[in-house]
Amino acid sequence: MSWNTFGRTLRFTTWGESHGPAIGAVVDGCPPGLPLAEEHIQPFLDARKPGQNKFTTQRKEPDAVRILSGVFEGTTTGTPISLLIENTDQRSKDYSEIANTYRPGHADYAYDAKYGLRDYRGGGRSSARETAMRVAAGAVARLVIPEVSILAYVAEIGGDAVDPANFDADEVARNPFWCPDAAAAKRWEALVDEARKAGSSLGAVVECVATGVPAGWGAPIYAKLDSDLAAGMMSINAVKGVEIGDGFDAARLTGEQNADAMSPGDDGPEFAANHAGGIAGGISTGQPVVCRVAFKPTSSILTPVDSIDRQGQAAQVRTKGRHDPCVGIRGTPVVEAMMALVLADHRLLHRAQCG
Repeated sequence: MSWNTFGRTLRFTTWGESHGPAIGAVVDGCPPGLPLAEEHIQPFLDARKPGQNKFTTQRKEPDAVRILSGVFEGTTTGTPISLLIENTDQRSKDYSEIANTYRPGHADYAYDAKYGLRDYRGGGRSSARETAMRVAAGAVARLVIPEVSILAYVAEIGGDAVDPANFDADEVARNPFWCPDAAAAKRWEALVDEARKAGSSLGAVVECVATGVPAGWGAPIYAKLDSDLAAGMMSINAVKGVEIGDGFDAARLTGEQNADAMSPGDDGPEFAANHAGGIAGGISTGQPVVCRVAFKPTSSILTPVDSIDRQGQAAQVRTKGRHDPCVGIRGTPVVEAMMALVLADHRLLHRAQCG
């Protein structure tokens, strides 16, 4: 099967292709009685939508969401919530050159190997166009966890990282890179513009922090909060790695360095550090939940690359059209959405077992 559904208690299913007439999602398991209208969802979609500046794809999509079911008189009913976004700016002719060839590093060959056919227009189902519906579903999920605040930001582009000493959460929304470091954002303007003009692309690292998550969400073994976060983040297009807390750096620490020392506090334990990223044994500790997500450089580039065609013959491939020179930029709202969806699911799972 080709799995298109994510979640256990709060589940969402997406459908549609990049150049089809529309994309959509069905969110099931949402509690009744929550206020919901299109205007609650649209700001999150506006943060992700294409064509907002020269550092992202120039495809122009309004990404105007419609709620088709699951809401009555502005309130969720507890039944499936169906969400729809029409595609309005497809340009399929841009992909005619790759109809019979494979983009190295893209899903083209893998799709053909699995299904025996593929929709080459914008990548079809493998396109990141699908992530708009994750953002819409994530907006619904946020209603389930009003006590949680989620902030994602780009921490690195093309190997150039932010300076933690310059971190300013308010700066994230002030620049086109979702960057918390004004100096780094200025450097990235030249970096991304150079890649764009060269017909190339750059990778990025996105960090996401969720505050207000209480202790107790998650499970010890097969529904670990961190394993579900990792699965959710890895399911995002172009993601090649996920770290929770210190991640791989934890392997370079000693036991006493890695320990998040605890002391008595007025409202539960106080932690001296958060190497664990707010999760221990698969269960939240009450500290901020922290993850980092690595986005590869997109494979849709104008620079010719050696490949093969569908007949197995040698070929050179380049991808015309409108593509993000760094997919991590517009991937940032998607990371936030997946964090919200996983946390909302675990909140409901915790309530189901523990009340």
